[in-house]
Amino acid sequence: MSIDQLIATRLQSLRKTQGLSLEQLANNSGVSKAMISKIERQDSSPSASLLGRLAASLGVSLAQLLSEENPQPAPLRPQANQEVWQDPDIGYLRRQVTAHEKNGAPELVEITLPAGARVSYPGWHQQAYKQRLWMVEGTLDIRYGDENYAMATGDALTFGVDLPITFTNPGSQPCRYLLVMSDK
Repeated sequence: MSIDQLIATRLQSLRKTQGLSLEQLANNSGVSKAMISKIERQDSSPSASLLGRLAASLGVSLAQLLSEENPQPAPLRPQANQEVWQDPDIGYLRRQVTAHEKNGAPELVEITLPAGARVSYPGWHQQAYKQRLWMVEGTLDIRYGDENYAMATGDALTFGVDLPITFTNPGSQPCRYLLVMSDK
């Protein structure tokens, strides 16, 4: 299954599981009904910010839109089996290192953000979770609510998804970081 098929399937499944119509999800997320429909039909590949708004509105992590839930993951997850998604607008690259598990186990996600790129997410109002970010290489500016953090290689930051957040790569090279997400 392609990543666009997976996103389409997961978005529609999560929307229907919550009993939401296209119009209700559009009103809750600020994403047009037409765009949600295009994503579900695989007529459009969403941006990272748009996926963030949909995930926040559904009260799920981005991983739940970008990967299948795996109730019993294998101990080994080869790189070839890790879902990779690229934002069609800015080239942001997201690798789902570990599978999303229903039991709330921590998730690992590797992000590569191109030089000069910026991605913003709204605050999650339901089922907010914690994240830990570790800078693998490059620099990254993070605005979390009213706080600003300048990150360099080796730095770590713990934060939630309860407030709006913007990730900006101010450097001339791509930056790469690891996110560890957990319910606690």
